[in-house]
Amino acid sequence: MEMKTRLTGAIQVVEIAGRFDTSTVPPVAAWLEQVTVVPGAQVIVNLSGTTFVDSAALATLVQALKRCQNVKGDMYLCGMRRPVYMIFELTRLDKVFNIFVDEDHALKAFTN
Repeated sequence: MEMKTRLTGAIQVVEIAGRFDTSTVPPVAAWLEQVTVVPGAQVIVNLSGTTFVDSAALATLVQALKRCQNVKGDMYLCGMRRPVYMIFELTRLDKVFNIFVDEDHALKAFTN
């Protein structure tokens, strides 16, 4: 797994490439814990390079979303490949998260 973080305006962005699973969750979880407690946090998780997610990865994302919402912020997901999106559909998490086709659409949603 490879993780890249950056700031785009006031929006925190993380790109996750490769497998996002139990063995690779800790650095992503640590970063998300830092950025999702800031009041009004705006976070985008770009999964365009992600090939697989497991229950630990899903739990990490759900916890981060809840932390964002607790500080009146939000977290968007974007760029999912079909196999990853299918996992979100099967777990019905596609109804919980705002999921965008790509990062540009997610960024625009924050600015509207």
